[in-house]
Amino acid sequence: MEGLSVADANLVMYLHPSKSRNVSQSILRELGSLLFKFNETFDGVLLAYDVNILDKQAKILSGVHPYFGLRLKANLLLFSPKPDMLLEGKVVKLSQESIHVIVLGFSSAIITAENIRGEFKYRTKDTEELFASKSHKRHVIKVGTMIRFLVKSFDEEILHIIGSLISAHTGSIRWLDRHLEEDSEFDRSSMKSRDREWLGDKTVDEGATPMSYDNHIKMSKKRRITE
Repeated sequence: MEGLSVADANLVMYLHPSKSRNVSQSILRELGSLLFKFNETFDGVLLAYDVNILDKQAKILSGVHPYFGLRLKANLLLFSPKPDMLLEGKVVKLSQESIHVIVLGFSSAIITAENIRGEFKYRTKDTEELFASKSHKRHVIKVGTMIRFLVKSFDEEILHIIGSLISAHTGSIRWLDRHLEEDSEFDRSSMKSRDREWLGDKTVDEGATPMSYDNHIKMSKKRRITE
């Protein structure tokens, strides 16, 4: 899923002298207070962190309240959705006018009717509300479905996302992944058929036996993966 990133950060944390007895716990508590909130410095929502204290001795700051500063090095997991990014979430509510989604268990998203492509038709089945594709009968979105959608906007203050299902590569993740696998299998089958036809035109003198040709294909695939 897009919108997730890992960042290395060099931080300085200022603590009150009353917290000097247990510095590590105080640092973790301060960082914990930043979780699941948008932070302008990080340009994202902090989801997790791993911190290492660099200073062996703290530097006392002069002033009325003599805070002391510690240098930290932290690895941060950030969530920063931008327009046109692909996100994934679970449908928690659905009506004819909108689809409500939860992303990563904490951020809410809404996809309104005007942002749902015409392929999907709202209907009820056995009192259950759902959006069903008119082109693909098995492509269904209902409560509990994991979907992939595009970001239109993101409200940083309330962590709310406006999403879209206009693009053809959005919808039920299960159906999209299965459809992609079927297309890949079809492409592989077509390629094998073309390979057999090509081999049939070769002569023994050209040294293109089925075994040597298959080995060449496998080696090519390995090079593309490693590159």
